[in-house]
Amino acid sequence: MQQQVNGNHFRQLLGTPTLLYLEDGSELPVIIDSVEDTPKARLSASSRMPFGVALSSLQSTPFVDGLCAIDLPGLGRTADIYVSRTPALERDASRAYFYITFN
Repeated sequence: MQQQVNGNHFRQLLGTPTLLYLEDGSELPVIIDSVEDTPKARLSASSRMPFGVALSSLQSTPFVDGLCAIDLPGLGRTADIYVSRTPALERDASRAYFYITFN
């Protein structure tokens, strides 16, 4: 199913609270902060446009990285998405920041 995912699925959720479903069965409320196409990473003209998704949590969390699921418009629950934490770097330290890369 991940091959069907494109940046527009996440763009529909920009700024909207949504849930990440973590491997341990817990849920983490997040906001999709940005979606960025990365055309230079594209393998061929027929392949999906690579993109990245920046997210931030709405609460503190010990979650660092791992496989998650998220509900995407038109696709439903999409599983096995690798989410990794990024440094706060002068952002609100009470929240956690994450990134997803789709190649």
